[in-house]
Amino acid sequence: MRFGAQADAHPSAALAELRHGGSGSFGGIAQGDHGPQGGVDWWLFAIALTLLGIGLLMVLSASGIVAERFNGDKYYFFKRQMIFACVGGAAMFTAALMPRNLLYKLQYPALFGVLALLILVLTPVGTKVNGARRWILLGPVAVQPMEFTKIALALYLAYFMSTKQALIKTFSRGVIPPFAVTGLFCGLLLLQPDFGGAAVLAMILFFMCLVGGTRFIYLALSGAAAVAGGWLLIVQSPYRFRRLTAFLDPFADAQDSGYQLVQSLFALGSGGITGVGIGASRQKLFYLPEAHNDFIIAVLGEELGFIGMSLVFVLMGLMFWRCFRIAARQEDLRDRFTAFGITLVLLLGAVLNMAVVMGVAPPKGVPMPFLSYGGSSLLTTLTCVGLLLNYSRTAR
Repeated sequence: MRFGAQADAHPSAALAELRHGGSGSFGGIAQGDHGPQGGVDWWLFAIALTLLGIGLLMVLSASGIVAERFNGDKYYFFKRQMIFACVGGAAMFTAALMPRNLLYKLQYPALFGVLALLILVLTPVGTKVNGARRWILLGPVAVQPMEFTKIALALYLAYFMSTKQALIKTFSRGVIPPFAVTGLFCGLLLLQPDFGGAAVLAMILFFMCLVGGTRFIYLALSGAAAVAGGWLLIVQSPYRFRRLTAFLDPFADAQDSGYQLVQSLFALGSGGITGVGIGASRQKLFYLPEAHNDFIIAVLGEELGFIGMSLVFVLMGLMFWRCFRIAARQEDLRDRFTAFGITLVLLLGAVLNMAVVMGVAPPKGVPMPFLSYGGSSLLTTLTCVGLLLNYSRTAR
């Protein structure tokens, strides 16, 4: 990928490149150099499989003690994650081979489907865990609609931004529709309550509007309104306020509101350079809650140390480079926006999870793509990879 002088001269050149597909840095191709099409990005495929393998290994290591204590089988979570990985692998290959026109026909059915699931989860059909009603039990499997909502919203926003370019800078027809749809989903998530999920959807909307050409004044005003609304939700909810204060100073209440973050920091600090070794984590011995879920990166840091964490960070960085490269090299505007939106789903999940685990952001309950235990999360992650592999075949 080449970086042009125009992109160096103006920071908005990358966003303009994603919208218009010119010759700047984000497109990665000089004028007249269109390159071959039709090749699958095997680098992305290999990186995704490597991260999946690391994730399965860490789920096995982090969940064994808990699984043996509460389920009588130390391989309980690992075996389920293996099944989720197989189902997710089938979804990945299906998405990679799916005709593009069929994918775009699923846009509105997916949107209304996740809307129905978000409403259904608020009824007695939904399962309440730790004070939040976010799951629907289907036999032995718990489905979390929020994970699928991210993909459905990305598909809708990509359609809107690509087909409404003539109206995108107007308020009534270019701003209200995507904000209304996203606001509806966010409202349903807040009723669960799932503040972190609502924040992720709002971020997807913001970045899609940013590259889509929405006027910056509208984005600035909506961002200010979102921050103000988020602050009101925090100060009016005791448990959210405790989370915020725990994030600001977790050691001030290390035995209560700051307990999870303190244990996460202890795990990361104990790992040192090389780690204590696979399976030798002490924090997973009922000290660190959700060790195999949202805080699995902390166990990885303890067992594999700085070297292991760096390896995961490098793999994630390489994967997102390949993803943005695929998005920027699409000839068709809708393809370009869709690939970018799918990349956002993966990127925001990874960045927010790592930020929470390392104490850079308040706890949000966002799983780590590829690594965290959970069927809905892993299925969504591998579906996103499959869609990006699909788009890699039409990259310039």
